[in-house]
Amino acid sequence: MLTAMFLAALILITVHSQETEETITYTQCTDGYEWDPIRQRCKDIDECEIVPDACKGGMKCVNHYGGYLCLPRTAQIIVNEREEAAAAESTSGRNNVIRRTPADPHRAPPNPTHQIQCAAGYEQSDHNVCQDIDECATGTHNCRTDQVCVNLRGSFSCQCPPGYQKRGDQCVDIDECTLPPYCHHRCVNTPGSYYCQCNAGFQLASNNHTCVDINECDANNPCAQQCYNILGSFICQCNPGFELSSDRINCEDTDECRTSSYICQYQCVNEPGKFSCVCPEGYQVVGGRTCQDINECETTNECREDEICWNYHGGFRCYPRNPCQEPYVLTSENRCVCPVSNAICRELPYSVVYKYMSIRSDRTVPSDIFQIQATTIYPNTINTFRIKSGNENGEFYLRQTSAVSAMLVLVKSLSGPREHIVDLEMLTVNSLNYRTSSVLRLTIIVGPYAF
Repeated sequence: MLTAMFLAALILITVHSQETEETITYTQCTDGYEWDPIRQRCKDIDECEIVPDACKGGMKCVNHYGGYLCLPRTAQIIVNEREEAAAAESTSGRNNVIRRTPADPHRAPPNPTHQIQCAAGYEQSDHNVCQDIDECATGTHNCRTDQVCVNLRGSFSCQCPPGYQKRGDQCVDIDECTLPPYCHHRCVNTPGSYYCQCNAGFQLASNNHTCVDINECDANNPCAQQCYNILGSFICQCNPGFELSSDRINCEDTDECRTSSYICQYQCVNEPGKFSCVCPEGYQVVGGRTCQDINECETTNECREDEICWNYHGGFRCYPRNPCQEPYVLTSENRCVCPVSNAICRELPYSVVYKYMSIRSDRTVPSDIFQIQATTIYPNTINTFRIKSGNENGEFYLRQTSAVSAMLVLVKSLSGPREHIVDLEMLTVNSLNYRTSSVLRLTIIVGPYAF
């Protein structure tokens, strides 16, 4: 709202005559102005200060020569030497500019010879006009070195620079860190300002106040193998077969062979990130960890035609197909008989049967390992069993289990590789004191390992 009247300024009329000089002064000012006895001119009245609630509806009051303006709060006032303009930007985005060229109450009558008197803070210009003295520019102010000089119309003001507050005559730093939290994590006060810092694992956002998580795994993967980002930090993990070192970043090979002596049945071989089991000669790995005997008689039979191949735990042996020695003759596979017609045979066992068996080393004792049984049963006879030879160290015991059978028991643990030949004899006696015997020659091969 514009409520201004243009200046009908003080009218000065000077009348000259030949004899006398008469000056007639009219001191009546128009509305919006009042007489200034010091400057001897009319001066503008600041209605914004003397009129209570000059503008309504949240408008701001702007003093005007001879009146005042009511403008929006966002209005900007543009002033130059020749004119002043009030520009207001409405909420719709349009610019409303109001320009005026008022009569200046400070301007003297157009009389170059007339000397004017200016108030404190003003000085006469070349155009015989009172103009403001910029004490800040001329250095005539008395502001302290830690203060900032601000020029005012007819005066100046000493203010504290941004980030400082006035306390007495001193400018004291404002500790922004004690004010409501500006920083997300940490605030660091500095002279006249402050800055924000973030905790480890975070970085400042573009607003320089908020802290956002750093994804260390994407930015610069610090882990030797696997990296997992977590809020404010990260964790490293290793691939199977590796374990984290003491620095929690690098990965070291896990020596699985050292962690357990039972991981492999025979021997464990450590490798980067894994391990493998190996078996001794004559065995193969089964299931990754167990050793199984290789039957060389089926895979690589190296025996001659007149020999039979016998596989045992960890190897094989070649035995003659005809094991009979004089005066015995071969009657069937592995069975030798001494003919009754031969007088020598009367003092020898009637038959000798050759058998072979294989046992593991260090077998648990006592343990039943072999059963001997009569193949022919005669009526009215009694059979007894004994170990005839091969038990000099007492490793075996023969336990009769029936009238026609007995069990060979291992009573002392045997370690291989080793071969034992044990003769097991069955004596047959009838009621007429007829005696005969048969021998089972058992070859026991003890493997080199307990598997």
